[in-house]
Amino acid sequence: MTILDVSVMTFDRPEAWQWLVQFCILATALLLGNLLRTNIPFLKKSLLPSALLGGLLLLVFKAFPGCRELINKPMMEIVTYHTLGLGFVALALKNNKIESKSTPMKVIETGALTASTYVIQGIVGLIVSILFFLLGKKFFYAAGLLLPMGYGQGPGQALNIGKIYTGWAAQQGIDFAGADFGLSIAAMGFIVGSLIGVIYMNILRRRGKLSQKKIEEAQVNKLEDYEGKGEIPDAESIDKLSVQICMVLFVYFLVYLFTNWIQGMDLGNFGTNTLKPLLWGFNFLLGTLFGILFKTILNRFKKAKVVRREYINNYMLNRIGGFCFDIMIVAGTAAISFDEFGKFMLPFAIICALGALVTFVYVLWISKHLYPDYKYEGFFSMFGMLTGTASNGMILLREIDPKFETPAANNLVLQALAAVVLGFPVLLLVGIAPQSLTSTWITLGVLVVFWAALTVFMLRTKIFKRKAKKE
Repeated sequence: MTILDVSVMTFDRPEAWQWLVQFCILATALLLGNLLRTNIPFLKKSLLPSALLGGLLLLVFKAFPGCRELINKPMMEIVTYHTLGLGFVALALKNNKIESKSTPMKVIETGALTASTYVIQGIVGLIVSILFFLLGKKFFYAAGLLLPMGYGQGPGQALNIGKIYTGWAAQQGIDFAGADFGLSIAAMGFIVGSLIGVIYMNILRRRGKLSQKKIEEAQVNKLEDYEGKGEIPDAESIDKLSVQICMVLFVYFLVYLFTNWIQGMDLGNFGTNTLKPLLWGFNFLLGTLFGILFKTILNRFKKAKVVRREYINNYMLNRIGGFCFDIMIVAGTAAISFDEFGKFMLPFAIICALGALVTFVYVLWISKHLYPDYKYEGFFSMFGMLTGTASNGMILLREIDPKFETPAANNLVLQALAAVVLGFPVLLLVGIAPQSLTSTWITLGVLVVFWAALTVFMLRTKIFKRKAKKE
């Protein structure tokens, strides 16, 4: 075969186009979602993400006869899984510095708010799922823990843990479509965060507690947003964007090598039954840790003059992360299947409704104590993130703080590491709970204690002040 004899090669076969066609479908849906959001006033006011609208369009498209086969569900799940990890790696590589308007303690407290909201969402979800199981509804008792995975973490983690829970449920003789259940919760989370956030914002405006500001003022980028001091040129022997993408992929490759290495180790009963299955699902967490490690080593080399230029560009890494999360939302929503939806419709509705109510009340209550000078900015940023993604929090925040003049935006961005550290016990419990009903009860008890501890930590100043006054 010669180089020019392409007829012998496989490029003319449908298999060579399958993956690319799926990505083209995702891109087309994202563009159509953005077109609808831009031109339909109701959708624009709702602040629903364009990516979610694109995913919903694909769901509608799948309902037509003969169209369902065009969207490959396993491929959509794979894309959702990997874009979650790649997006977190991109954010972890950024050189974030705590600015004067965000103190280190406030960042840690914001991370505690994130972790405690995961916990209270898990408590609410578990109570509902355990009750349904005890009432003989053949519902998986640990399914409620997918509420914080869907609301708090988003489609990627909801899919990862949902698939793991499907396996555990099968061992208990329970037919549970965990991936579809988790992805459905994640999709509902975007709707809750956007619609409830906008409704409450309009209520506050009518009451005169918020002033109207122009969003366009915040959408003008300054030169320093694009390029930092001492960075490599935009295009030399290698394009700057190529460098950013290669760093993200290299770190993600390290995640694969590490996880694969751990799978071959003998970690005992706990490691084999709990830790190993979860590691593949924790690709986003490992990506964050390896990203921070890579960035730290690179910065040390720079201080030692081994590396003389700045290779990390925050603006481009933001764009890479944004692209990954947009595709993740479209693919995650498109991967939802309604074949088994009728079996869990009632628990799904109750878990989502109670989760929305508790998240709203709890985040609003804590925000008034943590952020007394910018309680509404703090609330909208955190509520949007804890029902959707960080971008949803930023969208809501930008409505009332377009220039990010309050510390709310910095708190949201910088709290990620603290949230990972404080929320790590929750992720371990997610792997323990499905093993048996007893494990689920124990998990519920530990979550209650953990939530109380985190809440006391955030309110410690108020609590100790009250005690001092009484004495």
